[in-house]
Amino acid sequence: MNAAEPANDAGLGRSTGPGPGLGRITDLRTRAIDAPLIRPWGADVTELHVIEVLVDTEAGVTGHGFSWTPSIGAYAVRGMLDHDIRDFVIGRPADAVTLWPPLWEHLHEAGSGGVTTIAMAGLDLALWDAAGRAAERSVTELLGVRRTSVEVYGSGVNRHYPLDELVAQAQRWRDAGHRLVKMKVGLPVLADDVERVAAVRETVGPDVRLAIDANQLWDLPRAEAAVAELEQFDLAWLEEPLRADDLAGHARLRAGTDVPIALGENLHTVYRFAEAIDLGACDIVQPNVVRVGGITPFLEIARLASDRGVPLYPHLLPELSAQLELAMADVTAVEDVEDATFERLGILAGPSPIVIADGAVSSRGLPGLGIVFA
Repeated sequence: MNAAEPANDAGLGRSTGPGPGLGRITDLRTRAIDAPLIRPWGADVTELHVIEVLVDTEAGVTGHGFSWTPSIGAYAVRGMLDHDIRDFVIGRPADAVTLWPPLWEHLHEAGSGGVTTIAMAGLDLALWDAAGRAAERSVTELLGVRRTSVEVYGSGVNRHYPLDELVAQAQRWRDAGHRLVKMKVGLPVLADDVERVAAVRETVGPDVRLAIDANQLWDLPRAEAAVAELEQFDLAWLEEPLRADDLAGHARLRAGTDVPIALGENLHTVYRFAEAIDLGACDIVQPNVVRVGGITPFLEIARLASDRGVPLYPHLLPELSAQLELAMADVTAVEDVEDATFERLGILAGPSPIVIADGAVSSRGLPGLGIVFA
């Protein structure tokens, strides 16, 4: 597999690359944005960190991209963008698809993923945005529009919520028309998880799919015990029950349960996704478009998942994930963590590129990514 290959009908609409020629990159600039969360994700996660990335081109078009970290690593990401990435890309062609592989090879000594790919995403997204702006087309149109809307599911970072607040959130999801919802598990006492999952299942009813996310908090024995107790609630999937790096452990857990296993938000390269699938570690993959390095590698992961017959549910960032889902052949659903979109956080300079209503999300068709920060 080659990250420079264009999208094809295996996973997304036809594309021959991100767009018309923009000449060479003439400058790259960054800005740090701290966005206080309306609903904190925990005592230690009260704000999100966005690194705005502006890329100027010879064609006179400036691309607007971003990198994103919920809590850890924003300074490191910005440092890599301001120095290693900027020094490498100035004077090179402003084409995301052809630039990604040599940049990754250049940065690989600092790590194949994590800070490396998160930082690379800022450049990659800016170049896709510039291509869309130059062509006066949205990123979905660049990839090939397949549908006008896709399902959006209600999600919450709610492990710290008292039971009554958790139930109230579940009721809001149902009232909003979500047909799939996701809650957190992984409390110190398994009986508390059972009580909370039972309460959410009762609130949303039997016709709404319910997924649970353990955020890597269990070891294998604890995960096996938890699955045995929680599978009674007809789960759509169990997400990241073990450390994301423990693919062998996920494979052993999956072999002993009928509950689908989902992972991928903390995998960073197509090679790790291929390993996860081929080892039998998961039933569902969940790449985060920023953490994997941007749209260019996301397309490759989407092709891999489609070729292997594994559903792909993008992780977070609905403003971007939804626009990609609208071009996918194998459509699933987009995650919307309550009150955590860029629009709700008040950090956009204009309208959101997407509209969420009645359990579905659609695109406004803004040029490029349609994401400009205030």
